[in-house]
Amino acid sequence: MNEKFREEFEALLSNYTELLLGDENKELNEKVQIWMLYSFMSKNMPGLVKHWNAKFPDGKQTMIEIISEIKKMNEIRKQNQK
Repeated sequence: MNEKFREEFEALLSNYTELLLGDENKELNEKVQIWMLYSFMSKNMPGLVKHWNAKFPDGKQTMIEIISEIKKMNEIRKQNQK
């Protein structure tokens, strides 16, 4: 993959993160990226995600925490926009 595309995609992810959460930084970008991939996989291959959840309960718990954090930040951003 070429570096120019990677930079352009990172800009897209940064913008998405900021619009979704009201803030953007490297850690939040990474959490949003993980959340998006997990959500996509759980919709397209639920059996795989169910297997992963059972095999890695600590990972599942971390994913729950990431999802909760993103949801909470998004709700706060929505309330602040009103």
